[in-house]
Amino acid sequence: NFQEYVVIVRDITERKQAEVNIRDALAKLEKLNEDLRRSNQELEQFAYVASHDLQEPLRAVTGYTQLLVQDYEHLLDESALEYTGYIVDGAKRMQQLIQDLLIYSRVGTYDLKLAATDCNTVLSQVLNNLQVTIAETNAIITQDPLPTVVADNTQMMQLLQNLIGNAIKFCREETPKIHISAVRGDGKTECREGYTPSTNEWIFTIRDNGIGIKPQYLERIFEIFKRLHTRREFPGTGIGLAICKKIVERHSGHIWVESQLKSGTTFYFTLPHYENSDV
Repeated sequence: NFQEYVVIVRDITERKQAEVNIRDALAKLEKLNEDLRRSNQELEQFAYVASHDLQEPLRAVTGYTQLLVQDYEHLLDESALEYTGYIVDGAKRMQQLIQDLLIYSRVGTYDLKLAATDCNTVLSQVLNNLQVTIAETNAIITQDPLPTVVADNTQMMQLLQNLIGNAIKFCREETPKIHISAVRGDGKTECREGYTPSTNEWIFTIRDNGIGIKPQYLERIFEIFKRLHTRREFPGTGIGLAICKKIVERHSGHIWVESQLKSGTTFYFTLPHYENSDV
């Protein structure tokens, strides 16, 4: 009796080498990610400490300059009084910048308290906080029913208040009209270049009839301390949208804007959708 054997020999050296290369690349990528996380944490901690420790010297500059004017006003000429006014104004602006930097750093270091959050309730609280501004501008704010999402209630309030407050502020002559809504993503519609919200995401919309934004600034407005107008035109430090971006990203979402100059602006942001059993 004869038995036949078929022996197949394959050289898998290249495949094994490829697997080793992939493992090495993944290990390097993980190390880079860890280094980046640590660097961001250190940067946020530095911003917190620096902004906190800088407050006291600025208060001293403001306070002693005001005392100087109060006690020696009769000895100061018109130019000297004007200069002391510049000192106080500059110190106050720096204080506001530092306070906003402190808020920005806290957004990143704050421990999120994720829970089922009714966005209708959050919006109601936000509108209550803004009631004086709404009354002064006669702003008309409407809404569609909003979903319940898994989010940090405090940061959701901060997010909506910044976006709605901006919509009211950046409206020159017309009565501000703002509409807030939310829909589920369909997994098909590309909302901005390279990004299509899935069916497991909510897309929130804040639409206004304000002054609008030039197309070349649509990405830059989310940068920290980025201002498109002078302080005389619109008050503020330019940090609000940077805070919004950080809040949305901490909730695993995306934020973007569509606008035409003099034709209003629409801000969009996404948040994950969870089924009831996942909440």
